[in-house]
Amino acid sequence: MKSENLNLELRDAIPADESFLLEVYASTRSEELEGLGWDENQKQIFVKMQFLARERSYPRADSRIVLLNGNAVGRLLVDRGESVILLIDIALLTEYRNAGIGSQLIQDLIEESAANDKALRLHVLSMSPAVRLYERLGFNTTGDDGAYLEMTWGPQS
Repeated sequence: MKSENLNLELRDAIPADESFLLEVYASTRSEELEGLGWDENQKQIFVKMQFLARERSYPRADSRIVLLNGNAVGRLLVDRGESVILLIDIALLTEYRNAGIGSQLIQDLIEESAANDKALRLHVLSMSPAVRLYERLGFNTTGDDGAYLEMTWGPQS
């Protein structure tokens, strides 16, 4: 898959990418771990445990490395079901956030969803600034457990 607006490409993640995937995942958790009073070793152990648990939770998901100008900058984890495409994870290294990369990747998934008459669904922390992005892209809130919102784009939203 190649995105037209930015020089973005996706390639399959392979076992050799695990340390990069862990780095990307850790970069998404750093803010929430700051106030816990843990030392760096405790944080690393916790993040690795959470990372491995999530990786094992979606064995059939399509795990891709996001490349910008040929350089690995993030990951996209998607589970394509019969009626729903589930965006499990979209994460970019800190220095590549807010540059339109995530928006373009989500727009590509919206186009795939529309072409296949499928809903596109995701879960996001209710306090995350990404909620506004998803709303701008046409997602509707279809569930709320207090901590996370379920947001859906497409036929079943």
